[in-house]
Amino acid sequence: MAASAAERGALSMQQIAAGPGDGSMEPGTGPLLEELPEDGSMEPGTGPLLVELPGELLEQILCSRCLDYRDIISIQGTCRRLRELCPARGKVWRRLLSDRWTSMMKYYNSLDSYDWLEEYKTRHRAGLAVCNLLAAFSKRLITERHIPCEGFNDFDTLGYPTHYIEDELLSIMDNKSKKCSMFKYCAKKILYSMRQETILCNLKSFLQKPVEKQAILEGAVLIDQYCNPLEDLSLDHIQAHLDTILEKVKALLSVKNNRHPALFLQAGATSYIEDLDLQEQVLDTLNHVLFIEMKFKGNVTDFYNPLNSYIHQVLITKTGIPISLSVLYLYLAERLGVPLEPVNFPHHFMLRWCQGIQGSTDIADYVYVDAFGGGKRLTARECEYMIGQHVTEEFYAAVRTKEVMQRMIGNLLNLGKRESKDRNFMLLRVSLDLYLAMYPDSVQHLLLQARLYFHLGIWPEKVLDILQNIQALDPYQHGAVAYLVQHTLEHIEKRKEDSGTTIKLRSSDTEICYSIGLLMRHKRHGYSGVIFGWDPICMMPPDWIEYMDTHNLISGANQPFYSMLLDDGSCSYVAQENLELHPSPKEIMHPDIGLYFSEFSSTHYIGNEELKLQYPEDMEFTLSSIQMTNGQSSNTSQHEC
Repeated sequence: MAASAAERGALSMQQIAAGPGDGSMEPGTGPLLEELPEDGSMEPGTGPLLVELPGELLEQILCSRCLDYRDIISIQGTCRRLRELCPARGKVWRRLLSDRWTSMMKYYNSLDSYDWLEEYKTRHRAGLAVCNLLAAFSKRLITERHIPCEGFNDFDTLGYPTHYIEDELLSIMDNKSKKCSMFKYCAKKILYSMRQETILCNLKSFLQKPVEKQAILEGAVLIDQYCNPLEDLSLDHIQAHLDTILEKVKALLSVKNNRHPALFLQAGATSYIEDLDLQEQVLDTLNHVLFIEMKFKGNVTDFYNPLNSYIHQVLITKTGIPISLSVLYLYLAERLGVPLEPVNFPHHFMLRWCQGIQGSTDIADYVYVDAFGGGKRLTARECEYMIGQHVTEEFYAAVRTKEVMQRMIGNLLNLGKRESKDRNFMLLRVSLDLYLAMYPDSVQHLLLQARLYFHLGIWPEKVLDILQNIQALDPYQHGAVAYLVQHTLEHIEKRKEDSGTTIKLRSSDTEICYSIGLLMRHKRHGYSGVIFGWDPICMMPPDWIEYMDTHNLISGANQPFYSMLLDDGSCSYVAQENLELHPSPKEIMHPDIGLYFSEFSSTHYIGNEELKLQYPEDMEFTLSSIQMTNGQSSNTSQHEC
């Protein structure tokens, strides 16, 4: 009785939008009941057994997972009693929403009342709108070989709550079908961009808070989130993880001193222990739990791995660099009543613990805690010995949250500059975004961002905006700005020229085996489609090539790739080695067929004048391929007879 997702068409959505009792479904045609009176009434004892059941039992039946929304609409149209058992705010529609989009339920308060039917309709429409936009994006990716960055704003204009759109994108990304690879790639790119935009807004709001309200852990998590927008991480999750460590520290501390004041500190309250001996007991216990029991340590063997800078990864791997381990250590110590301060020490981030009057400017009044070194406590002289150079007193001073974040982002910037494997310079791009969110007038970093975008050939209009900003901030940068403006304008003009018709001759490349209009089948996944374009080698961006595991193909990216309209209405870009001529060609039901082809000729499609102009040699090859295939089929049939 339940229909697959592919079978749930526009007609069903119209029925949902219209609501029950509109006459769109005749009484008595529902899947569970028959021979009902036309007025929907029923005399006791004359109807089917189902409606004579108690209401609670009937509701349980209607909440069965074997019924989908189309079944419920049919049931609602049969009689008044069943319609009343499926109210918009009732359990039945809540169950339908929960079963179809389980992840959505976290957005609803269990104590509140909702119009579940309306929520279902809105979520369904949002899904359709997202899929339509994704289809346009994937088509543009195949024809233009890139997704325009400015196009991501189209999702903001859909008019649906962000979490509806995100949920649909996640559903597409989780789809196991290999046929959805292009959709999944586009969904990932869009979700990545959407979440980064939200996180960047959160970061800017965070920086607007009073300095004393800017918690270092929160700032570190925002950096982590922006660099890893597809990860399911939040400040609450990180704090919950740290709370489990706190409980272990308190358990051990209570064995040593069951009256220790750290055991009675209230969560969320900012209060510190004054006695230094009691503070020392806390730090000794914290060191034992964190570095001996739980085996947290500095990552000496892979120090320059960017994962060492992400708080959620440090908690998973239990390894990090001085600053990330110090952020965790500082949070735990403060929650246990020990006031520590961050110190921007050269080459090695540290924490300081005051032994004298709080706020003293004398470096001798402090002990310096090395979280990277297992919580070891050092004097100022020992700190200098550790890094092998003399350090002036200013580097022993405490710094604020913004300076800590600047150093974390600076580390990522340096790693991004030296990362040779990242052909998209993604780490450098995100760290520049973060730095400029904090210091938007940094000409040096704006110029680096403009050069990076120019080098990658993406978003030339954005490059011009950045250059205009640089010119306004620092007129002395005129030379560098003028050079980039000139070449960016040339790039825009070239892109306009390239968007015109490009003539492709198959005679210039003997490796191309197929042609425009041929109906093909994927060798591994079985889906069908018609070719409407080809490239002698893969022309997609590097991240697409990586995402699609193109390098694992026998011929990799260095083989012909074909643009195809598929039988499910989507588009794809397929390697030649994965394709074969369809043994039983038939028409493809795709909305864009008319844009490329004039007619279907029983075995193949005939390109329109524009497509023939772009691929002037393909039509003849298509006909010869069909004749050759028909000839082989005829010979095989005669041999079998």
